Amino acid sequence: MGSGVLFVHNNFPGQFRHLAQALVARGVPCQALGGANAPGLPPVGMNRYGLSRGSTPGVFPLAVRAEADLIRAASAWRAAGRMKAAGMDPQVIVGHPGWGETALLHEVWPDAKRVIFSEFFYHGRGFDVGFDPEFGEPSERVALTAEAKNAVMAWALTQADAIVTPTEFQASALPPVFRPLTRVIHEGVDIEQVRPAPAEPFALADGRFIAPGTPVITYVNNNLEPLRGLHIFARALPRLMAEAPDAQVLVFGDTSRRAYGGEPTDGRTWREVFFEGLEVDAQRLHFVGKVPPDALLAAMRLSTAHVYYTYPFVLSWSLVEAMAAGCYVVASDTAPVRDAIEDGVNGRLLPFFDSDALATALIEACRDPQASAPLRAAARATAVARFSRDAGLKAWFEVLRAQGLELPA
Repeated sequence: MGSGVLFVHNNFPGQFRHLAQALVARGVPCQALGGANAPGLPPVGMNRYGLSRGSTPGVFPLAVRAEADLIRAASAWRAAGRMKAAGMDPQVIVGHPGWGETALLHEVWPDAKRVIFSEFFYHGRGFDVGFDPEFGEPSERVALTAEAKNAVMAWALTQADAIVTPTEFQASALPPVFRPLTRVIHEGVDIEQVRPAPAEPFALADGRFIAPGTPVITYVNNNLEPLRGLHIFARALPRLMAEAPDAQVLVFGDTSRRAYGGEPTDGRTWREVFFEGLEVDAQRLHFVGKVPPDALLAAMRLSTAHVYYTYPFVLSWSLVEAMAAGCYVVASDTAPVRDAIEDGVNGRLLPFFDSDALATALIEACRDPQASAPLRAAARATAVARFSRDAGLKAWFEVLRAQGLELPA
């Protein structure tokens, strides 16, 4: 029988950072297998695979993603063979199947138990694809391409001894055949570190500071794009800034990376598409970019209202962090968000496409910031009860012990 855990993730550590650290701290031998540019996580031993070839020009369109995933799968298989020859024999493989790397590892370690992390199972209809009518009904090609992205991932899921997914919504995306193996475990946040605290002045890039007590609207997304409601948020700003003339708006997110939902067809960024020509006070609208966690937490503690909108897609970590920090969350009434926010209890849920409703909610928050105090407290309580990192790790440990891993308490 093997020993320890092998983590498999194209961009390791990815979602496995805190689990890997917790296992290492308990003396569990851990190794990782990832792509050439995976950051790694000392002291976890990092093994990287290199691609032996590129994709085939002119391959059948629906097979493009499957071929790319299989090339990665074969490359990971070769790297795993070298690891085995060097003595690596994991008892449990914990892997992300989204890029194909886990699909062939049973050929190298047939006795290893496999715990597969399901981030999102794609659908051509009914989820993120076709949700937003502004961008038109998805063509048959778009819908079929979305479905075809699952080909190798579904194969990997059939090999799982256990499946872990972060939220009930993400679990609902899985085909019913996989549900009996599925546990819902959110990675969670460090609720002792990410917690309410007195606001402090927030430094802007131009040397100015936003003082505590100033009405501040925060918006956070990894990539600024329509899938996360950027266009709805942008359209709420002219009225917000006109009716709340002292409000400051902090926008956190990257415009240089490829967005989950695709890029504009004219070569511009989504920020340029939705904000160029917008009638707002540029002196009060701040695109902060991506910042260290401490700076983001400082902004959340300053926030009067935190906006989180999303299509039916993966729930962002930033929402849970905002809740743990005690933010007043104004969010879209979409399925992923309902896993965390209950309207009028621990935040607000508004119709996704109603930018005027969003503007009204934000204006009200700026005019009477104390009114949201009970919702802020309830958001924090929800984060503590349902999104604690410690609770997530304990649940993960249960899954690993069920696979036979000896794990100290």
